[in-house]
Amino acid sequence: MSGPAVLMRGIGKSFDGVRVLDQVDFEVRHGEIHALVGGNGAGKSTLMKILEGVYPLEEGSIEIEGSPVRFRSSHDARLAGIAMIFQEFSLVSTLSVAQNVYLTRESSDRLGLIDDREMERRTRALFETMEVDIDPGRAVDDLPTAERQLTEIAKALSQDARVLIMDEPTSSLGRSETVLLFALMERLKAKGISIVYISHRMEEVFEVADRITVLRDGRNVWTEAIDDVTPKGVINAIVGREDERGFEWRPREGGGGEILLEIRGLSSGPRLRGVDLELRKGEIIGLAGLMGSGRSELARAIFGIDRIDAGEIVLNGRPVTVGSPQDAIDSRIALIPEDRHEQGLVMDHSVRENALLPLLARLSRLGIVNDARGDRVVDAYVDSLAIKTRGTDLPVRLLSGGNQQKVVIAKWLATEPMILIMDEPTAGVDIGTKYEIVERIRDFAAAGNAVIFISSELPELLAVSDRVLVMRDGRVERTIPRLEIGSEEDLHHAVQGVH
Repeated sequence: MSGPAVLMRGIGKSFDGVRVLDQVDFEVRHGEIHALVGGNGAGKSTLMKILEGVYPLEEGSIEIEGSPVRFRSSHDARLAGIAMIFQEFSLVSTLSVAQNVYLTRESSDRLGLIDDREMERRTRALFETMEVDIDPGRAVDDLPTAERQLTEIAKALSQDARVLIMDEPTSSLGRSETVLLFALMERLKAKGISIVYISHRMEEVFEVADRITVLRDGRNVWTEAIDDVTPKGVINAIVGREDERGFEWRPREGGGGEILLEIRGLSSGPRLRGVDLELRKGEIIGLAGLMGSGRSELARAIFGIDRIDAGEIVLNGRPVTVGSPQDAIDSRIALIPEDRHEQGLVMDHSVRENALLPLLARLSRLGIVNDARGDRVVDAYVDSLAIKTRGTDLPVRLLSGGNQQKVVIAKWLATEPMILIMDEPTAGVDIGTKYEIVERIRDFAAAGNAVIFISSELPELLAVSDRVLVMRDGRVERTIPRLEIGSEEDLHHAVQGVH
């Protein structure tokens, strides 16, 4: 090995005349975990997509183990040992684990037929080297999120990847699943595999990374050993200034008003088993729990996506029937879904079209949409949420992740809800956008509305919640007033069931 695993020099990239990378240098050593951080739109994903062959190299040079390369496609990058595991899984849900791992590289028997047994044998051997236990014959659709993530990694390793790029790999994982992933990353590192770790979660970056590179506005800020920097220093480098904001909880007035929403004995499908909760005007309640505890299922049932099998929803003292999302909207309930790409946005549609989607009936008369009124609504939310876009006609897929999430929030705030359910609203967004979202939640509740806030990030739950409800096995196991939670560790123990 005559050079570093990856050496990128003077990388430049523009889209539609807009400079997104400007003379960026990036080095990854053999057998290191190198964190790549920055705000939304800083250029992290673009830089890695150039390394992975998704985007052509326009300016600069790339060397892999000392040899110059110029990738024309992702296939070229894979042949050179580069593999990228995207935040959005690329698995085919109807195929088995083994069929996904060896997709397009299937084993054949003597008759030239696909040999599923051989692929399962090879996949099982691969999982053994990873020290994980997953059934290779199981359908991907039946896997929990953590095992899908591990299957993505196995797929990359089956292609002899020597450099793994992980883009927000923990955004859909709970803490216990994250611990398992980090243990696997350490084992891969010990075998000489290099990992580029992209994340907005500072505590995880400092837990797992050896070095860290900060990008801001498409330029290098610095690269340092993780032991030589502090989380506050990294945050200041990301935002470009001293930032005194944080996720400290501030006692709020007005959180103990009259009961706005009651859930009584709510059951839905196999995951929800008789949930009870009360939500008062001006209140923010946090939902905590391990993956599979029923948090997202509760949100889906209240919003009318999943059928309610038993129990009732009482709004302002009156039972309401919520059999569809439209019923929920009519009852002034809105849901910010967990997956903004699959559930929150139409990626090829414009910012304007996405923001107005739930409002079309309200903005229409005799089948004709009042465009002027729609423009006023969209412009107001683009301004109030500080959505960075070159225009509201721009396809939403061209926005950074944080600005896409702001479009989802704008879309549902525009329906003027009284109750806002937010499922992992800060997943995959930068620290500055997280602060903005948290402040927006506080403002919404302070106006006499109410929020159900679901998050796997305990600091954010503690920052916004007046009460935290801990869910387990489809039920609310504990309700803890915020004043009784002394630290993040206390809440972590409550979620884990440690007393």
